[in-house]
Amino acid sequence: MDSRRSTRLFALSAALAVAAGLGAAAYFAFVPRDGDPFADCRSSTVAGGVATIGGPFSLTDGDGRRVTDKDVLTGPTLVYFGYSFCPDFCPTDLARNALVADELASREVRVGQVFITIDPARDTPPVVRDFAAAIHPDLVGLTGTPEEIAAAAAAFRVYYRKADTTDYYMMDHSTFTYLVDPAHGFLEFYGSNATPDEVATSVACYASRL
Repeated sequence: MDSRRSTRLFALSAALAVAAGLGAAAYFAFVPRDGDPFADCRSSTVAGGVATIGGPFSLTDGDGRRVTDKDVLTGPTLVYFGYSFCPDFCPTDLARNALVADELASREVRVGQVFITIDPARDTPPVVRDFAAAIHPDLVGLTGTPEEIAAAAAAFRVYYRKADTTDYYMMDHSTFTYLVDPAHGFLEFYGSNATPDEVATSVACYASRL
């Protein structure tokens, strides 16, 4: 087993021991589903409709190139907002997503992975590049100006704020992973307490209907 795989497995084990961040029920409101082509895949439906989550963005990748949502969301993709200095949820959630992607690849189902920082002051392009590469070779790390990050986060209803003013400040933030498809937009979200098997089964269900 290579060191990167070992790191992902270790992070995943830690994730399962950590309580979930903001509870999904507390952060999103739900309404009954009706006429939804993905109804068999959804656990619930977001109030206001799935079209209220997600949207276009323009950010910078780890190589300093300007990219848009159309460049990085080329198929079903797991999108996560966090930051590289995060001590718990971010690396463990991303490690779980990496395991999901690997498991689905073994079933010949491809799912992309995108990490968008909420800490652009520290997470420069080289930082997000190296952080993403340490999680999974296919994970795309993105950063941008504070205004660009705020716009992307608002589109996905992501909560975040700087927790303190020390040199080693933490960021408070919501910890959902979003499943997005370029043709259908937002499809589903997963909390930090969702297991790799649960996420993989859910993503496979959506992928089979795309």
